[in-house]
Amino acid sequence: MSIFFYTLPPIRYPLESCFMFNLFHQDNHCAARAGILRTAHGDIQTPVFMPVGTQATVKTISNRELIESGADIILSNTYHLFLRPGPKLIAEAGGLHRFMNWSKPILTDSGGFQVFSLPDFRKVKKEGVEFKSHIDGMKYFLSPESVVQTQHALGSDILMPLDECLPHPSEEKEVERSIELTLDWAKRSREEWEKSGRKNEHGFETRLFGIVQGGMYPRLREKSAKDLVRLDFPGYSIGGLSVGEPNPIMYQILESVMPILPAEKPRYLMGVGMPLDLFEAVSQGVDMFDCVVPTRNGRNATVFTRQGKLLLRGASYTRDFRPIEEGCACYTCQNHTRAYLRHLFNTGEYLAGRLASLHNLTFFIQLLKSMREAIVNDRFTAFRNEFEKSYKE
Repeated sequence: MSIFFYTLPPIRYPLESCFMFNLFHQDNHCAARAGILRTAHGDIQTPVFMPVGTQATVKTISNRELIESGADIILSNTYHLFLRPGPKLIAEAGGLHRFMNWSKPILTDSGGFQVFSLPDFRKVKKEGVEFKSHIDGMKYFLSPESVVQTQHALGSDILMPLDECLPHPSEEKEVERSIELTLDWAKRSREEWEKSGRKNEHGFETRLFGIVQGGMYPRLREKSAKDLVRLDFPGYSIGGLSVGEPNPIMYQILESVMPILPAEKPRYLMGVGMPLDLFEAVSQGVDMFDCVVPTRNGRNATVFTRQGKLLLRGASYTRDFRPIEEGCACYTCQNHTRAYLRHLFNTGEYLAGRLASLHNLTFFIQLLKSMREAIVNDRFTAFRNEFEKSYKE
């Protein structure tokens, strides 16, 4: 009997001036663009979908499976890793890459969204935010400086600054106050990042992205974007969308912000991940995305195909011996049927959510790679039209 051992490529060693973003091509018919973001842990072809590995793991999915699905980068959560197991332990292990044995790039968010999603357990001050852990109720304090330090201890390649995330809807005056606080925190975050020599504790070069806020008010979004551009961040994120607002409002916000953000720098739309939203955002020039949709939906028996979503618990799949999607190269589709997955879900087997999540991740990662190919061939709009014609939400 032969045993197959899978070994990740070796962790790369620090490189000088390894970070750059090169625009490879822009579609002739819209603002969709293809680029390459170079990091100390490898190149990222954009537009790109980043699987969410909240606690140093993409739920139920192994690193080998992530690589086989085509993942170029994953996202981890600073808030959760700050609480457990803590940045000191991860730093002692050699950083997040070595701790979780992931050789490709890692982006970490600031943890701000998670902190601000606990309104009964936090207190916002000019200096930062005080909060109680959702795990044991212990009090902690995050400042813009400590958030950068934590991400450098984790060994992130791309860092996010602490920002204030207001709920939707919020009054315009409150949002105006909030973007001023977020701007002040952005300045302090950038100063801390510069003080570190733009390198994390493990000697790898890093990049800090600014985060555009402003609620659902185009005027405030534009102000936030312009103020951040003046600070000259290496990349820009758009936060506070996909929080319950109607899609037309999200698209309007993008239209107001995208022309302000520098074309020569990467643009990241945070937390947006439904297929039709991805097409719209890419058409406006967004380069990077993350979302829990693939794994969260997968664990709940919902899978994505180019014809739309399938709810695999349904009786119509009892004798459906086809794969989730014909032509899909993922392990699930190559080895299992809809009928089998329905059986697993209806009997409460853990394997069900794992197989569905693996398919969904492959679907989203490869969808963005297909968009990139269409952009390079100046047929993004045609590809989008073909997809939207067959896709049923």
